[in-house]
Amino acid sequence: MNAAIEAGALLITAVGVLSFLVAYAATRTIRVALPLLLDFLMAAGLIRLAGDLSWSSILLTVAIIAVRKVAAFGIAEKST
Repeated sequence: MNAAIEAGALLITAVGVLSFLVAYAATRTIRVALPLLLDFLMAAGLIRLAGDLSWSSILLTVAIIAVRKVAAFGIAEKST
């Protein structure tokens, strides 16, 4: 079960990186591509938590969410 969860998280991470590259290539703006990547990374982190509920996994997921929020705030400030 744990191997399946890790494989799923890795797959979501790979899809996130691919989506980031496609979105950036299509729009040439980081404002669209970066939040997309960070959402996929957050989803992968949450899936990893299902398999390994440890403090290091929790802290990694919290760090990804914090980066996502700061990046979204910075992008919103820059666009207005």
